[in-house]
Amino acid sequence: MSVYLPIAEMSVSIFLLIGLGAGVGFLGGVFGVGGGFLMTPFLIFIGVPPAVAVASTANQVIAGGVTSAYAHWRRRTIDMRMAGVVVAGGFVGSVVGVLLFGLLRRFGQIDLFISLSYVVLLGTVGTLMAIEATRTFLRRRHSTGGRRRLHEHYWAHGLPFKVRFPRSRLYISVLMPLALSFCIGILSGVMGVGGGFIMVPAMIYLLGMPTQVVPGTAQVQIVFVAASATLLQAIQHQTVDALLAFILLIGGVVGSHFGSVMSQRLRGEQLRGLLALLLLVVAGKLLVDLTLTPGDIFTVVTQRR
Repeated sequence: MSVYLPIAEMSVSIFLLIGLGAGVGFLGGVFGVGGGFLMTPFLIFIGVPPAVAVASTANQVIAGGVTSAYAHWRRRTIDMRMAGVVVAGGFVGSVVGVLLFGLLRRFGQIDLFISLSYVVLLGTVGTLMAIEATRTFLRRRHSTGGRRRLHEHYWAHGLPFKVRFPRSRLYISVLMPLALSFCIGILSGVMGVGGGFIMVPAMIYLLGMPTQVVPGTAQVQIVFVAASATLLQAIQHQTVDALLAFILLIGGVVGSHFGSVMSQRLRGEQLRGLLALLLLVVAGKLLVDLTLTPGDIFTVVTQRR
């Protein structure tokens, strides 16, 4: 059964969209990420215009994020003080990102920019995660049982405006999480990502947060940043396809619930290795699509005002 998407101006199988929403929601619950970095490329693959995919995906990220965050809140695995800091930084970043999105769209380069950005971002993050997961696996096999420091102290830990985060057992500069979440907010506004696939490893390896509180804390940030980006996109550019977002939302809620349960049963380096492989495959597919000769050399696009 197909459904017509008014903003995307195309018909798509409703079961395909629900399946995409559930699959990405499941991955979001497992890895503690929003899933927008996968949903947007998948929508582009099935023919949804990149600008509409970015704006509509942010709404789907909210649904999966709320479900996953609630599950972590019930297990008391959220650092609410840290969550407040990263939400503030992410909101400001999302405003800047949406303004940048509008500028690129005005110059007619938004579709190319989105595709290239995903190739670079997914390829880089996927490669780094694959290297880290491999090293962790090898260390586990050759471990001598000694204790290893969670993170190294470097110049950033000497920055001013230090704040205590009792739940994470940290005393660090508030500038670090603010700057990190600001950058994530920009990505959310321009690319429709929740940013969890960057925020989660950054919280662990840069901020030094305990692994058990990272996914839940990241999900809180993802929900609020994605919500602000969606609202701004709808007001400024009218690129949010409400029907598409609603269908993805239904699948995302169901998938993220099962994903949050599954995350408690799997080993960390195995999950990171699988996610890295998935990122590299998606980046490769986008790169191939960019280099292939299109079927139609010229296309006509109507600009909404």
